[in-house]
Amino acid sequence: MSRPVTIVTGGSRGIGAATCVRLAGDGHDVVLGYVSNGAAAELVADAVRAAGARCVAVRADTSDEADVERLFDTAVTELGPVTGLVNNAGVTGPLGRFADVRTEDLRRVVDVNLMGYLLCCRRAAQDMTALGTGSIVNVSSAAATLGSPGEYVHYAATKAATDALTVGLAKELGPAGIRVNGVAPGVIETEMHATMGDPDRPAKAAPEIPLRRPGQPSEIAAAVAWLLSPDASYTTGTVLRVSGGR
Repeated sequence: MSRPVTIVTGGSRGIGAATCVRLAGDGHDVVLGYVSNGAAAELVADAVRAAGARCVAVRADTSDEADVERLFDTAVTELGPVTGLVNNAGVTGPLGRFADVRTEDLRRVVDVNLMGYLLCCRRAAQDMTALGTGSIVNVSSAAATLGSPGEYVHYAATKAATDALTVGLAKELGPAGIRVNGVAPGVIETEMHATMGDPDRPAKAAPEIPLRRPGQPSEIAAAVAWLLSPDASYTTGTVLRVSGGR
C-alpha cells in the first residue's frame, strides 16, 4: 500500500512539530505548513526525514485562501494525493480581559483559528471526496468548554466553533468515507505561552489540573496519530479531550 500523505499546519513548533515527527514514525509522508519561521520548519522536516518519511515544508498563512490552495497543490505535486489533514495552526493574541482586546487581535484570532480551519477543511473535503477516503483532525482546546475568562475568551470562542465544525463535517462527509475528529488539549508545554505573554503559565496552572502537571506536545501528537490511524476506523465526529482531567 502507498504511504498516507498528511498535511500538518502550524508544523514548525509545539504540538504541530511533535505531530509531524510522530506521524513520520507511524508511516506517513508529511507536508509541514508554517507561517514564518523557515529555519524551525526545516529542523522539523529534517527530523521527519530522519524517521524515514518524505517531507516538504511549505510557507503558508492558512487564513489566506490562495496560500491554502498552494499548500494542498504542493502536497499533491510533491508527495501525492492528500489522505490526511491536521488543522493545527493557531494564535491566541496577548493574555488579558476580553474588554481590553484590540480589534486587530480579535480579527487575527478569528481569521487563523476559524477561517483557516474552514479553508483547509473545505479543500480537504474536495480532495478526499474525490479519493473516497481520508481523515481530518482539528486541533481544538479545552478552552472551548472552559471559556478561559480573564485570559482569552475570544480564542475559546474560536475553539468552540472548531468543535461544531468537527461534528457537522463528520456527519456530512461520513457517507463519502471521510472521518473528521478533533483533539482538545489542555495546558501544554509549548512556546505559545511565552508568545501570549506568560511563559510560566503551564507551571502556574498545574495545581488546578487533576494530574497536577501540564501536558507535553508528544502526548497530543499521540492522540492525533491514533485518530488518523486504522485503529480509529469507526471513530468520527468525536472531540478527544487530552487535558489531564481539567
